[in-house]
Amino acid sequence: MSAQKTTWQDWVAVAALGVGSFTIVTTELAPIGLLSNIGSSLGTSTSQTGLIVTLYAWIAVAAALFSAVVLSRMPRRPLLVCLMLILALSSGVAAMAETFPALMGARVIGALAHGAFWAMIGTIGAQIVPPHRVGLATSIIFGGVSAASVLGVPLANLIGSISGWRTAFIAVAVLSFGVAVVCFATLPKLPGSESFGAAAMGRVLSNQRFMCIFAATALVVTSHFMAFTYIEPYLVGQSDITPSVIAYLLLAFGGAGLAANVVTASLIDRWLKSVLMVALCLASAALWLLSMLSDVLGLWGTVLMLIIWGGGIGAVLVGFQTWILKEAGDDALPASAIYVAIFNAAIGLGAVLGAIVLSTSGLNEIYLFAAVATALGTATIALMSGPAVATSQAE
Repeated sequence: MSAQKTTWQDWVAVAALGVGSFTIVTTELAPIGLLSNIGSSLGTSTSQTGLIVTLYAWIAVAAALFSAVVLSRMPRRPLLVCLMLILALSSGVAAMAETFPALMGARVIGALAHGAFWAMIGTIGAQIVPPHRVGLATSIIFGGVSAASVLGVPLANLIGSISGWRTAFIAVAVLSFGVAVVCFATLPKLPGSESFGAAAMGRVLSNQRFMCIFAATALVVTSHFMAFTYIEPYLVGQSDITPSVIAYLLLAFGGAGLAANVVTASLIDRWLKSVLMVALCLASAALWLLSMLSDVLGLWGTVLMLIIWGGGIGAVLVGFQTWILKEAGDDALPASAIYVAIFNAAIGLGAVLGAIVLSTSGLNEIYLFAAVATALGTATIALMSGPAVATSQAE
């Protein structure tokens, strides 16, 4: 669909997809702060309970690739509505689970819908808006990821601490249902794409530029979640930071990501590579300083580093997705599906690698490794020329 002129309703639909991305990321990560409560309720260890997050992310990898091949022909509005209803059902069943296998089964169903939904929404912005507004639409849609980090996850954890983890899952189920209703009311009728198979995937994977972006994504997302997973214990270990201010520090981190989405939305369509390079350099530098100067940064130095890191990573995540959409053309769906698969795999890998580094070294070393990996991702992007809008999207 070539959308040279957009209406206010189209932008409402884009905003609805942003709320959808907020919902799916909240659904994926909300249990992180509830693991001990869930484990205590179901009689499982915290490490075993953590599988509901790690396994969820890795199942979403397969779901993203599967959906791109099998579901590509389906009209987008009914498909997305159905996927959000499945997510709502998954969280509702999880809230009622009395055993760990039942909880895991509910999460697996949600992960399947999660991967498919995320793979699809990455391309829908380009179907609704003209090529020169793809960056803005992508910033809005994937701004939900930053919003989930700053609002969704803490709110779910707050609800869980007050009313129990089951109430938190019910709240996520209600939100998912609400998104399904809004998507049904606002999304235009968008056709599915031509079906594709191994050939389309092969074209994407044989494209050196895409492979560079995928490699940078794997490095940056893995390093981000390696560090972000352990941000709370890192802050607790700082002598100048009291437990009472940690919530505000996390708010500053997430708020910076939201602000970065707003700023990059106005810049990314014209200066995508420049925005990415600045954001990557800032994120890498902040991680390195958090590692090397943890004893001397103090409260306000740490706040500054968190703001720089949060803002940088917020711009980076939107930038990678936008770059892929600008170049993919007719292969936008398989390229986006591969990107989402790599992204979700990197979430799980980052948490695992962080645990390994923590067990063998320490928290500061986690942030050092994260800084180095982010710098490698920066170097990968630096060696590329800027993105070119694909002909099929520009027509």
